[in-house]
Amino acid sequence: MEEGLGAGRGMLRQMLDALGEPALGTRLRVDGLRSWDARYPVTDLACASIGAAALILSAWRNPSGGGLVRLDRALASRWFGYSLRPVGWTLPKVRSALTGDYRTRDGWIRIHANAPHHRQRALRGLGLADDADRAAVADRVRSWDAVSLEDALVEASACAAALRSPVAWRAHSQGIAVASEPLIDWEMGASTASGLTHVMDGRQPLSGVRVLDLTRVLAGPVATRFLAAYGATVLRLDPPAWSEPGMVPEVTVGKYCAGLDLKHPEGRVRFAKLLSGADVLVHGYRPGALDALGFGPQERARLRPGLVDVSLNAWGWSGPWRGRRGFDSLVQMSTGIAFAGDMKTAPDPLPVQALDQAAGYLLAACALRGLILRREQACGSRWWLSLARTAWMLSEAGSGVPGPALVPLTARDFSRGVEATSWGPARRLRGPVRVGNLGWNWVRPAGDLRVDPPFWPEVVGGSLLPR
Repeated sequence: MEEGLGAGRGMLRQMLDALGEPALGTRLRVDGLRSWDARYPVTDLACASIGAAALILSAWRNPSGGGLVRLDRALASRWFGYSLRPVGWTLPKVRSALTGDYRTRDGWIRIHANAPHHRQRALRGLGLADDADRAAVADRVRSWDAVSLEDALVEASACAAALRSPVAWRAHSQGIAVASEPLIDWEMGASTASGLTHVMDGRQPLSGVRVLDLTRVLAGPVATRFLAAYGATVLRLDPPAWSEPGMVPEVTVGKYCAGLDLKHPEGRVRFAKLLSGADVLVHGYRPGALDALGFGPQERARLRPGLVDVSLNAWGWSGPWRGRRGFDSLVQMSTGIAFAGDMKTAPDPLPVQALDQAAGYLLAACALRGLILRREQACGSRWWLSLARTAWMLSEAGSGVPGPALVPLTARDFSRGVEATSWGPARRLRGPVRVGNLGWNWVRPAGDLRVDPPFWPEVVGGSLLPR
């Protein structure tokens, strides 16, 4: 089934096995040899995860099976980074000046402070004023042991991770818990009496499928961007104060973006209405957070019988860290992926946020597999993934044998048209994969958050579930 995957062959097999989907004989062909220069097989992970999503899409599009999925290795690598090239304007900075790696008394720690409230919590956890700069943070951090500071910052609800070796992670209670979890955990829901009325659109096979997106940086938005590329109606919801200016132009292409405050009664009423009309829910809340808002799994299934419910967290779904805040860069630190040989050496992270990206395409694959189950067995389903378990798969894949390095992008690597984003014109990379004759095609340019009303738009196309 797989050609040209290298170390990604084993990862792809793990993904498809975890999804319970043999891809019905569809072949995946990977063209090219170029790769990211990294200590782990990042490009093979990119090809495997994008390939897995594309293979499940092929099974959705063609239930009888067969066919060919073609993937460009260099473009798959690039899509694990940034796909957008502004024309005459500049993307905002992604990271806060305080975000980064700091030397401690006995090693290294990474502090994630991109969101204003994360920055504030980190500074207060360090006992510093809200206007402290990076030099002040570095000076304060040097007097701490890494793990003790990690504990103190987490206690202050900040986001931080001490650098650990792979051996130390495997012996850690959370590492042990993650190792015992499946790459993808899932369960089928109750059967529903409602029939399936989806009409397949040859050019947009997900036309008529409604996806409710409750995710932020970065895996979830990658997943829903993939679904939107094949015609799904994606409605992203953000609370009033949330902002991620550096990433929004990258991930909102093809989506409707509305504001909704689930902490207020009116927002919860509107969310219940939106959920009752959704086919897929993708969320990245920490365990128990939606439950506390009155939308636990039973309530979600009650509001939308047959719902495909897909969720992600950072650290896994068991173990003492299951509720801890986390991001790709922090998971790389804790799991040893950023470990470069000893605690004196500065962390050496992956060249891209590969855990987020790979998990994103796996989330999309889960959503598609759930839709297939809905079509075939008239039932909903729930799906769970984590960045930490994705990191475990990558670390187990070994170093791999990288091909020749990527070369600079040229005009041929970008789509011909100009995307009229909310910030100005831009060019976007060509999609890296073709399912039969289908590439990536979004009907809406990237736009800012909270610019659309919190209602499902009227869309021409099939309807997957009765409304």
